[in-house]
Amino acid sequence: MTAPHRERYRGVFPVVPTIFDDQGCLDLDGQRRCVDFMIGAGSQGVCILANFSEQFVLSDEERELLTGEILKHIRGRVPVIVTTTHFSTKVCAERSRRAQDQGASMVMVMPPYHGATIRATPAAIRSFLQQLSDAISIPIMVQDAPVSGTSLPASFLAQLAREVEHVAYFKIESDQAAAKLRELIELGGDAVEGPWDGEEGITLMADLDAGSKGAMTGGGYPDLIRPILDAHFAGDRASAMENYARCLPLINFENRQCGLLTAKILMKEGGIIDCDLGRHPLAQVPPSTRTGLLELARGLNAKVLNWTK
Repeated sequence: MTAPHRERYRGVFPVVPTIFDDQGCLDLDGQRRCVDFMIGAGSQGVCILANFSEQFVLSDEERELLTGEILKHIRGRVPVIVTTTHFSTKVCAERSRRAQDQGASMVMVMPPYHGATIRATPAAIRSFLQQLSDAISIPIMVQDAPVSGTSLPASFLAQLAREVEHVAYFKIESDQAAAKLRELIELGGDAVEGPWDGEEGITLMADLDAGSKGAMTGGGYPDLIRPILDAHFAGDRASAMENYARCLPLINFENRQCGLLTAKILMKEGGIIDCDLGRHPLAQVPPSTRTGLLELARGLNAKVLNWTK
């Protein structure tokens, strides 16, 4: 089912990191500064409580607090995607309704999984998404990520887009993402409102060439990512490729070296937040790796390093 009357979201929607203090407690003031930077640096929307937000180290109470505080602080300046993933259909639907009621523009979910072996069948995944769709009136993004250990063929995703009313966006992070995006678009047609790139943008150009309309990257340098998409959407592939080639070493360093702590390291260096630690037991980034990240960011004059100056 398509929704031609509904706004179609596209562009750069980075993941917002969760900001802690050096005792591992939520730093809400730092969280607000983080969000303000991301919007000021050109993000066309943001995603909260994703894996890159360390959602798996948060209590249910902290999730609810962050959802409310971030949505209230953004005040509609940009659309907000709230990740509501949970194995339980009931819990996911309740989370999603609360997020919608607080102003979320979209929810993002992974297929139900737990640990290394507990998975849902395709029929159960469809039922899960149908019940979620019945519970809300905003779009649903399905995150196709290796962490779930669940195979989601393009044909199955396209079927979901056609048959489940609010399932309309797909963040593709599996192997051969560009080929999968191309097949998904071909099979799903207009029902696929948002074929999106993920995984920090490591395959961004190939995914844009395949028809991706959005990029959910890390939150440290949206000012460097956005020109790639803007140029590509304007039909200037050469400029898009030039900008991508400039950023690719930094993207690669985030993807392969610093991971979900990248944005926080950059934000601390720029004076936006006070602490760049992940919550224990996440391993911290070695000093030499941190130095390498900052060297690349400085070479690109990333706005995050100068935003407070």
